Order: sequence, then structure tokens, then C-alpha cells
Amino acid sequence: MPFTARYILLYPFSKLFGLIVGIRNWLYDRKILPSSDTNVPVLAVGNLTVGGTGKTPFTEFLIESLQHQLQLAVLSRGYKRETKGFVLAGAGTGAAELGDEPRQMALKYPGIPIAVCENRSRGIDRLMELYPSTQLIILDDAFQHRRIRPGMSFVLTDYQRLHTRDSMLPGGNLREPARSSRRATALVVTKCPATIDAAEQQQLIGELKPLPHQEVYFTSLSYDTIRSLSTPHHQLPLSELSGTAILLVTGIVSPLVLNQYLTPFCKEITSLQFPDHHRFSKRDFENIESTLAAIPHPNKIVVTTEKDAVRLNDSAMLSDSLKKHIFVVPVKVQLLNAGKTVFIKKITDYVRENSGNR
Repeated sequence: MPFTARYILLYPFSKLFGLIVGIRNWLYDRKILPSSDTNVPVLAVGNLTVGGTGKTPFTEFLIESLQHQLQLAVLSRGYKRETKGFVLAGAGTGAAELGDEPRQMALKYPGIPIAVCENRSRGIDRLMELYPSTQLIILDDAFQHRRIRPGMSFVLTDYQRLHTRDSMLPGGNLREPARSSRRATALVVTKCPATIDAAEQQQLIGELKPLPHQEVYFTSLSYDTIRSLSTPHHQLPLSELSGTAILLVTGIVSPLVLNQYLTPFCKEITSLQFPDHHRFSKRDFENIESTLAAIPHPNKIVVTTEKDAVRLNDSAMLSDSLKKHIFVVPVKVQLLNAGKTVFIKKITDYVRENSGNR
């Protein structure tokens, strides 16, 4: 990691935090702190850094790939929700009750049980009570939750900022030391250029230093046709944006990939970037409206991510006049190297080999 002013200033605190995390992991590794197995196959998706590695698109990729082969359920912590305890997604639950990412998944996959609970053990038990035929529970953002021992776990790391190039909080962005990735079943490098070649992949594998049993997968993001927030069936092909100015409104860790993707298709892009998981206020909506009005082009729209659209749409402060200008760009994960069939088979084999434990 570069020796930034932040890193140098906060280095002692990073060392202290790393020591505390290291002791905690040592206690779990030595079974002084207990980890429990579950009575249903569990797959954990997580990372070592604070946000921005693409956990939600990857979880959706798993749902898309497995939902016709297995009976799935998804359990998340529900980051920044306003509720406590176990909450099951339903018709009346919004981002405030679930968190924006579980709410996003619930809207996209209404046939899949999706719940949040800060106590993952209790959440799994409750899901199995409600859906006893569940064959696999996907734990979203659960790599640090060591009280449960998942049968499979994937650690995601961003192509632009591998966890091997980072340092511990607060000087860096790591929640755990980079060596903690050795607990994972596999490592997934996310947000790669679709054109990444074999030589660069080998270079990254060399930097990640996987254990002999760990696979390393590479994924990229692809974007679907944008759709209207107010009228979801109204889609706008990117080919029709050549004379359109875009106001890109995001509350995610890094909108760089999306910005780069949209730039060739439109006349120009103006960006309004908010913090990750940002709750939009009345002042924020006024800022969006005034910024849009100040763009000197007759053809202009607001474009946002699916995650941000959930929070925007759930807000009572979103006016109808602004809403009709907002378009959402869906994102999907593509597994590179034509490895999807083998990847999915590893998961289904794990489930079938362990389903008799229930």
C-alpha cells in the first residue's frame, strides 16, 4: 500500500486493530471461541475490505445460476437498516426494514426467501423453520461472522484494489489481514476488464498467493439496458443516448466503472457522488433537481444504480417530476474464462454431498 498521509498518521491504530482481529481469529482457529456447523448447506460471500468489491452483484449471480437447480434462501446482516432481529422480505418491507441491498435482491427475486438478521445462527434457524425444504442458504457479507462454519466461502477482491495492496483499518480499508483469505474456499477477483488476458491473470494469482486447494476466479461487470424508475417496462437502449446528457447519481464506494461504461454512449456526464448506503435527504433531492436543471441540454436524464434506486424510490421525498427523469442501470456479473459450468457444479456437488446432514 502507498505510504499516504492517512496511512502514516493512523499506523499505530491500524497495528492495534490488526492485533485485536488477529487475536480473535486465533481464538476461533484454536477452537477456544466456538464455531458451529449448520443443519443445512451454507455458502458465505464476503471480502476483507470495507465495501465496494461487488458482493451484491455476485450474490445475484449465484441466485441467477442456482435458482432453477436448488431451493435457495439468502440471509444478510441488513447493513444500515432501521430494524433489529429477524426480518423476512415481503410486500411491505422496504430498505429501512431490510437495508438497501437485501431490498434490491427481494425486488428482483420475489420467489426466493430473503431475510436479514444480525445473529446469523438465529437467522438460519428461522429460515429453516419457515422454509424447511431449503437446500442452500447464501450468507451475504458473512466472511467475518465466524460463529458459523460455512461449507463453502468466497472472498471477493476488487481488480483495482486487491486486498494484498491494502492495510488494516483505520489507516487502510482492511477488516482483516490479507492472510485471512486462506480460510476461503475460493478467491474471486471482481470488476476485471472483460479483456483481461491469461498473463495478467497469472500475475494477479501470484500476488494473491492462493493455497493449493483454493481456486481463483475472475469476473467482470456487464450492464443491461437502462430502464425508467417510474415506468419499469420503459427501457432506453444505450444506442439512443448519443445526444443525451446524463446526471449520474450514486451512493456506492466507487462509481468509476459505471462512469467509464456510460461515457462513450452519451453527450456528457455530470456526477453527483454520495457516500455508500447514503440515505437521501430533502436537501439531497433539491441538489439533484437543481443540478439536473443546470445542465444546458434539452435531452437529459438522471442515471443511477439499482442499489441507489431502491433508496431513492422508497423515499417519500422523491417527487414525481424528478422520478420520471430517473433511469436505472442493472448490472450483472460475468464469470470469465468460460468457467461458469464447472464453478456452479462445485456448488451443487457440495450441496448434494451435504444435504443428508439435515
